[in-house]
Amino acid sequence: QLQLVESGGGLVQPGGSLRLACAASEFRLDYYVIGWFRQAPGQEREGASCVSKSDGSTYCPDPVKGRFNISRDNAKNTVYLQMNDLKTEDKAVYYCAADTVLKPLVPRLWAYWGQGTQVTVSS
Repeated sequence: QLQLVESGGGLVQPGGSLRLACAASEFRLDYYVIGWFRQAPGQEREGASCVSKSDGSTYCPDPVKGRFNISRDNAKNTVYLQMNDLKTEDKAVYYCAADTVLKPLVPRLWAYWGQGTQVTVSS
């Protein structure tokens, strides 16, 4: 079964940037569509990026955060979320998710999940 591992979270000041990574060890991520989601305390999990398709193109079915960009490095078998101009309201646990078919950014529809990485935005 596909196992995803997120990394790159941490504490950043407002206006700063972070790049999160989502990696898999036993399966090629370029066979999967990948999306990033986030969940703030007391909130429902929500989409945080466009969906990265297996060919590297993106699909943006819903309004997403324009400050966040998803990309792939197939050589490293890793998908990234570049987050810029971070705001205090961006504080959340960030998850990457994968599926074999294109999905809208509805968490319950996605098959594979990582364990999440914490992002805290604070001065």
